[in-house]
Amino acid sequence: MDAGTRSTEFVALGHAGSEHYAGLETFPNPGVSLVELVSDELVAVCPITGQPDLYVASIEYSPTDRCLESKSLKLYLNGFRDQGHFCEALAVKIRDDVAGALGLAANEVTVTLEQKARGGITITATA
Repeated sequence: MDAGTRSTEFVALGHAGSEHYAGLETFPNPGVSLVELVSDELVAVCPITGQPDLYVASIEYSPTDRCLESKSLKLYLNGFRDQGHFCEALAVKIRDDVAGALGLAANEVTVTLEQKARGGITITATA
């Protein structure tokens, strides 16, 4: 586990929703076979224009030993608010970070980002 991942105590649960917190926390899998987490609160900025991009993020995985703690995910996603990312690269980054926190291979986690319309175009990127 890397330094940003905690699995024995839930640090994120003590943070206010508006605070920046980059860690992803996990807990023992109670026996579920599939988990899907969906958030409509992901915001990043366009790396070219600096304008905010709004996303619906869906994260799906089949847990082995660990599950992702949702409050730490919320705070992790909030950390992108002032960062510049293209939709496609952001989907890959989130997938890789979630897979790392769970001890899964990247191909065992699916992240789909749906960027809300800008200039009449929506983007959906799946990693």
